[in-house]
Amino acid sequence: MSYQLSAIVADAGLLHEETRGLDHAILGDLRQDFALLPVTPQLLEELTGAPPDYAVVGPAREHPFTLVFSAALTETLAGWSQRGPLAYVEAEFAGGVGHQAAAVWLGGRRSWGPRFDSVFDGPRGQWPINAALVEVGAESGAWVDLFAELGLYVERSTAGWLAHGRRGSGVDYWDELVEEWERQQERE
Repeated sequence: MSYQLSAIVADAGLLHEETRGLDHAILGDLRQDFALLPVTPQLLEELTGAPPDYAVVGPAREHPFTLVFSAALTETLAGWSQRGPLAYVEAEFAGGVGHQAAAVWLGGRRSWGPRFDSVFDGPRGQWPINAALVEVGAESGAWVDLFAELGLYVERSTAGWLAHGRRGSGVDYWDELVEEWERQQERE
């Protein structure tokens, strides 16, 4: 099963405020009052005024992201981070092989990362996305790691998160459907 994500994760209030009025900003709600903003070519062009640029070689420690950060995008993230921390996260997996990368902005500058991993031989809490989620204030709970705790597993792609945001459902959407179905079965 594959997984692909390119997104900004931050406090839901911060993202709602900063993306108000943007035509291509679709937010997906996460747990702990966080939200996920899928990063699409359309959103990038709306934010920067130019088409996005992508790396011609695969991500690695030296260049951790597929997305090449323009000065305009970096400035946008820095500006948004004046209101609180935000993380840019990327992940791509297929057949058990893949990578993830993350960076965090706070106070008008990149404050952490970027970090990249394609081996995943260290503790889960040190994997780039989990570590970035700590930096933006996510807290451990009942789930195996912060990635799961916030609900980043709910959709398998950036496109899936766009659909999720358009539906306006939370990360517990599928559990809520099952519970509703069970209640309905009990009534019958």
